Amino acid sequence: MTCACSAIWRWNSMSVTRTKKGLFVTGTDTGVGKTLVTAALALFLRRRGYDVGVMKPVETGVEDPSGLGADGQLLQWAADSGDEIDLICPYRLRAPLAPSLAAEKEGKRIIFGDLLEAAQTLSERHGYLLIEGAGGLMVPLSGAVLLLDLVKALGHPLLTVCRPTLGTINHTLLTMHAARSNDIPLAGYIVNNMPQTPSEAEAQAPNALVEVASGDLLAVLGQVPGTPREQAQALADQLERVPTLHWLFSGLDV
Repeated sequence: MTCACSAIWRWNSMSVTRTKKGLFVTGTDTGVGKTLVTAALALFLRRRGYDVGVMKPVETGVEDPSGLGADGQLLQWAADSGDEIDLICPYRLRAPLAPSLAAEKEGKRIIFGDLLEAAQTLSERHGYLLIEGAGGLMVPLSGAVLLLDLVKALGHPLLTVCRPTLGTINHTLLTMHAARSNDIPLAGYIVNNMPQTPSEAEAQAPNALVEVASGDLLAVLGQVPGTPREQAQALADQLERVPTLHWLFSGLDV
């Protein structure tokens, strides 16, 4: 009997030779703003002269899968990328569901090796590669294969984007624990979308995480208005001013 475990073993044996630097951005759950943060990081690095490649392995909820979805378009713009859309986002699916469910609904299957090959090509083309996941680490890509398996196979440090709201301590620690348990290197975490007038729970969240999390708090980014491009630019501006900028550089290995 062939099980998902043997499939994961075969796929994980397809190692990606990382001749260039990179970072994998995940979130504690969906909707935390990881696409905006990834776009802001692309802008931030480009301002420093880096040639940045971007990749979103799977995007669901794409109205027209013949082109990039909203997330892929934002990343493409932020990196000023001329790469093929099938490299920027190899799997674009209509249904706003978990990747494995969205693919199944369309009669498709997400092939792990395709994602590794796309990442390898982008890594060879660019000095730095930013990869943004879908949902959180435990989101299923295909059957029992999780996004976590892809992160581990790619080998780039993991940056976690989390909320400042009540519950973020549990969600952030669970994400980081899952990564450490699978020998995934941690770049740190960013608290995103902090309100201008935070509640007590929101105001205390960063300090509480610092006390219990083993990773570095790289930045606390405030809420920003505007279009996604305007928001990404505003967040990139905030990254320029964070007092822990040296930690951010260390986490990004640049």
